[in-house]
Amino acid sequence: MDTPAINDLNICVATENGSGSASSNNILFKAIFKMGIPCSSKNMFPSNIQGLPTWYQIRASGEGYLSRKDVIDVMVAFNDATMAKDIHRVRDGGLVLYDDSTTLPANLKRDGVQYIGFPANKLVAKLVPASPLRAKQRNMVYVGVLAYLFGIDMEVIKAVLEDTFGKKPAVIESNLICIDAGYQYVKEKGFTQNISRLQVIPNGNKGKILTEGNTAAALGSIYGGASVICWYPITPSSSLAEAMEFYLPKLRKPKDGKKTYAIVQAEDEIASVGMIVGAGWAGARAMTSTSGPGLSLMNESIGLAYFAEIPCVFFIIQRGGPSTGLPTRTQQSDISLMYGASHGDTRHIILIPHDMNACFDLARQSFNYADRFQTPVFVAMDLDLGMNIWSSEPLKLQQEPFDLGKRLNATQLEEWAKAGKKFRRYFDQDGDGIPYRTVPGNENRMASYFTRGSGHDADAKYSEDENDYKYILDRLRKKFDSARKFVPKPIVEREKGVRTGIICYGSSYEPVREARDRLKAAGLKTNHMLIRALPLTSEVRDFLVEHDTIYLVEQNRDAQMAAIIKDEHPDLGMKIVSVLVYNGLPVTPKGIVGQIFDAAQSAQPKTA
Repeated sequence: MDTPAINDLNICVATENGSGSASSNNILFKAIFKMGIPCSSKNMFPSNIQGLPTWYQIRASGEGYLSRKDVIDVMVAFNDATMAKDIHRVRDGGLVLYDDSTTLPANLKRDGVQYIGFPANKLVAKLVPASPLRAKQRNMVYVGVLAYLFGIDMEVIKAVLEDTFGKKPAVIESNLICIDAGYQYVKEKGFTQNISRLQVIPNGNKGKILTEGNTAAALGSIYGGASVICWYPITPSSSLAEAMEFYLPKLRKPKDGKKTYAIVQAEDEIASVGMIVGAGWAGARAMTSTSGPGLSLMNESIGLAYFAEIPCVFFIIQRGGPSTGLPTRTQQSDISLMYGASHGDTRHIILIPHDMNACFDLARQSFNYADRFQTPVFVAMDLDLGMNIWSSEPLKLQQEPFDLGKRLNATQLEEWAKAGKKFRRYFDQDGDGIPYRTVPGNENRMASYFTRGSGHDADAKYSEDENDYKYILDRLRKKFDSARKFVPKPIVEREKGVRTGIICYGSSYEPVREARDRLKAAGLKTNHMLIRALPLTSEVRDFLVEHDTIYLVEQNRDAQMAAIIKDEHPDLGMKIVSVLVYNGLPVTPKGIVGQIFDAAQSAQPKTA
């Protein structure tokens, strides 16, 4: 008989959306976390409110891996509509848990897979009075079954229930009764398994937190000084604005009874972007959160903010496209859209978080970049990073004053006048492409200018002169190039003598981290660079020069980041081999390793 693995387990719960499984899945996940075991969760849910299938994967990894696991060890098959497909996805030697209140059809039996049935419906019918709650509490039964089979202490589960429903003792009690029913049933039947055992790791997750990227980004925005938040609901970005609605009253309490912030749910994305451009022009730190379709609608106003040089911040939580695409799946397919958003010649600063602390800190810094460079700034996240729950070190706040950039007050303008200097809104005073600006309310008569989204000269006067137009476009490009020295540099992990590199960005970081360990075990050492921002910094070119082959991992079909790098470094672009994952599901290490080995094999010279 095989010896069970310790703290190496991947559970997939297959249910129907709207069936109430979210609570039971979160309790299960948080119980494993509370045991000190590194763990992660991935929620693959449909785009309708209820009725379609949903899958929730929980991975426990004593080695600390947080990416989606390649194989499913245990399938909780609680959706009749997808049961045949779900059972087929379980690995050989895996386990299927199902509700045997009704007989499992013979054609769903698979050789090499263990089946454990338990009468969830019948147990709940005995324990819970007839009500809408009964159908949802059926899910709590599989929590108890998994707890017994894999060694999750019931005291830990009780503690999680108390954390979750602390002020609702009746809810805690009813859920605990159903969980205990599942636990006692499989215990009395003597069911066992030899896949894995979960064991407490003392202080294993000590000090760590559980959060979503959208929540971390919302908190970062608050500490970054965001004061005008305008948005229109769209999956998967809505929870970012909702988190700000929750935390702002707690963290920014008014002293005189008046709020120092405004949160506006606009009538559509076009209205929301118009509001933040206006607020940015007025000197507020303004932001919106949206996804690809919303970004498409915002393009015209983004162009206005770029050309009129108005600071504002856009949080883009990417999902599958084009069109409506896969609205509840994850992708990195809007990088090109963000980079050149709007018509005409535009280039934008993009900050790219890869974990919870990066979501927090880059969100905070985004407002400094917007003010310093007087331009729209994009924070590029995705559904996996934004909506799934991640374990993380506590969010770290860097205490530093806001960078308002070249923003002149009345006193400074008076000093300019005494020195014989003239305020010219769109003139490159310092040679870095960044002009000086004023905001409404400045009392100095020199502060006024006409904000223009049409052709203008360095003094903000209307102009269609070809030289004036070219001057502005060239200065905007110089400003963008100046940003290369300030945006976050890539994180590089290198070992001398290694000539193969891997580049990734965003939520691809975790699967790449695990894939590199697998490649190393198979004899292929790699160096790694995590891109954290656009425009590209000099470190990117250095990395390209240092390696013979670079595998660039990204979650889109058209190799969008690779195209950006090749455009800037055409002499080195032939070194890049794209590793592309675009099925809408979080990347797995196997998906990366397989493509790298396939590419390496096809690159080998053929022998006779």
